[in-house]
Amino acid sequence: MTKKESVAFIIETLESLYPNPPIPLNHKDNYSLLISVLLSAQSTDARVNIITPLLFAKADNPYDMVKLTINEIREIIRPVGLSPMKSKGIHGLSQILIDKHDGKVPANYEDLEALPAVGHKTAAVVMSQAFNIPAFPVDTHIHRLMYRWNLTSGKNVIQTEKDAKRLFPKELWNKLHLQIIYYGREYSPARGWNLDKDNITKTIGRKSVLKQYKK
Repeated sequence: MTKKESVAFIIETLESLYPNPPIPLNHKDNYSLLISVLLSAQSTDARVNIITPLLFAKADNPYDMVKLTINEIREIIRPVGLSPMKSKGIHGLSQILIDKHDGKVPANYEDLEALPAVGHKTAAVVMSQAFNIPAFPVDTHIHRLMYRWNLTSGKNVIQTEKDAKRLFPKELWNKLHLQIIYYGREYSPARGWNLDKDNITKTIGRKSVLKQYKK
């Protein structure tokens, strides 16, 4: 298949499997989404969804969050991992939202990435899912699948994001990045991968990946 044909096949397959992919992190507004995405770094969405109700019961907005101490936040979010860094980030960004943004989550990369513990991927998720601004956040699933599908070199997530944006139509980015995540979890995981169930990789995967699997 050509790259164009591969892209069309991916879009068609994912649309048939996940026509309406839900946002995997439970949230009620832009602030709770931002906090949830921050907490999901090197953790699982399922675990974050267990912890956030406990945190948001005490503080579901920046004004209440800054009333908690960093240690109080840390104790609540400890199960998601990286709690020292994340608790400082949550407290710090909440204060900045109050001081600089009237308590609201900004809708641009510059201000989002200036917040503590908020990197480009977190900002991209917020831009996409909170504000419906076209973005293509690249997590481990998308990075892995883009490489397996021979659509990127796999050198780093920055290059993977550039390649994804170049290959896929902009109007599909927000939906497509969720579809790829769900596909990666269900059919093309890093561990316990069964190529026979992974129709996309089996059809268009790079030769080196397919050869390695057969070994």
